Amino acid sequence: MSTECTAGQLEFHGLKRRRVVGRFDGGRISSDGGGLLLREVERRTHILKRLAECFVDHRDADQIEHSLESLIKQRVMGLALGYEDLNDHDALRHDPLLAVLSDKRDPLGTTRKRDVDKGCALAGKSTLNRLELTPGDADAASRYKKIVAQPEAMDDLLVDLFLEGYDAPPGEIILDVDATDDPLHGHQEGRFFHGYYRSYCYLPLYIFCGEHLLCARLRPADQDGAAGTVEELERIIGRIRLRWPHTRIIVRGDSGFCREDLMSWCEAHVVDYVVGFAKNDRLKALIAKEMATAKAQYEATQQAARVFRDFRYRTRKSWSRERRVIGKAEYLAKGENPRFIVTSLPANEVDARNLYEELYCARGDMENRIKEQQLALFADRTSTHTMHSNQLRLYFSSFAYVLMQALRRLGLKDTALAKAQCDTIRLKLFKIGAQIRISVRRVRIAFSESYPYADLFREILRHLHRIPLRC
Repeated sequence: MSTECTAGQLEFHGLKRRRVVGRFDGGRISSDGGGLLLREVERRTHILKRLAECFVDHRDADQIEHSLESLIKQRVMGLALGYEDLNDHDALRHDPLLAVLSDKRDPLGTTRKRDVDKGCALAGKSTLNRLELTPGDADAASRYKKIVAQPEAMDDLLVDLFLEGYDAPPGEIILDVDATDDPLHGHQEGRFFHGYYRSYCYLPLYIFCGEHLLCARLRPADQDGAAGTVEELERIIGRIRLRWPHTRIIVRGDSGFCREDLMSWCEAHVVDYVVGFAKNDRLKALIAKEMATAKAQYEATQQAARVFRDFRYRTRKSWSRERRVIGKAEYLAKGENPRFIVTSLPANEVDARNLYEELYCARGDMENRIKEQQLALFADRTSTHTMHSNQLRLYFSSFAYVLMQALRRLGLKDTALAKAQCDTIRLKLFKIGAQIRISVRRVRIAFSESYPYADLFREILRHLHRIPLRC
């Protein structure tokens, strides 16, 4: 028999002789009970509090109900919990748990000024939209949009949070640089067609150090993939060396970053580099002997064979000097697969095979970090009209990633989820059914008894409790 839904009641297929019915009347129940772990991380790092300090709030303090800090926490926590759209917040503003995560003093919204807002502790989509759409030149005289973002301060904060992730200066760090596509489906400012990606898109530049995000710069797609990289590295490395003057720095990237300006800047500033080098007929001729050897090995074993050549090379026009190049002569079932990299690292420090296989190929993990941010934390939701506001959305996604990475570093270490990606962390740790009871003296969270990772959750919370609260 078919089921029907009446007003207020949901009908499902029966269970033997029992009817299965439902209503949205369970009371104050949240599906994001595990998000409290993010609040514990925030209390120990103040990532979002410091992000709020990167804005100038021109609003009249006597006329507002949502502080800048609570707006930032609501928006970024929402992204971490999986809510990509501002429209979601018109329903989420009723959620007392998200209000707790946003540090709202009145999680039930009982003291709101207007009767229509009572019961809604958080901001709705319109208020959050004004936060994102405020132009850079707004001031106290502006009518609606008065919260001005300071991009330079946010850039510096990303680097500062990276530096604070280490107890002592490391002997060596590797900065991975890469560009990716951010497809556009409207007529946003800075929209251009990119031939390689075959779509209208932005071309954001990312810089990571391991799992730490150091730069997420939104760019139009009508330029070289390496455009602006030197300026970003100069800013980031300058800030790093103020704190870690003796740390060795290596820049790593694919062949899109094999540019004379980048390599010469690194050489002039005592920064090492390992970057891909696009193959050409002249390069392939230089490893012809090695390729013949690799082919013979493959034919003898029917297994992929690699032979490396280490040599000095200079382009006819684009390079200012001769540099060390590694050629990989590889033969596979499908035939020849030559690859090349150029580096400033000396041959007496690292041999060709290890340089390629252990150091250069490890850059692939950065691509996983970019996908993690774009797919799990919605870095590609750049649908507003202006580049300025779309860059701000990218910042919010970036700090959601930084918050999640801090949880992974501080709470998930030595657990089964130590290497889990953001969407796995969200599914297994945040999406817990929880009933919220709020009294004068207590906010009590009753988690689902059938939650399968309760022991893991307790272990992670114990890890976080060992870290002192930040003043």
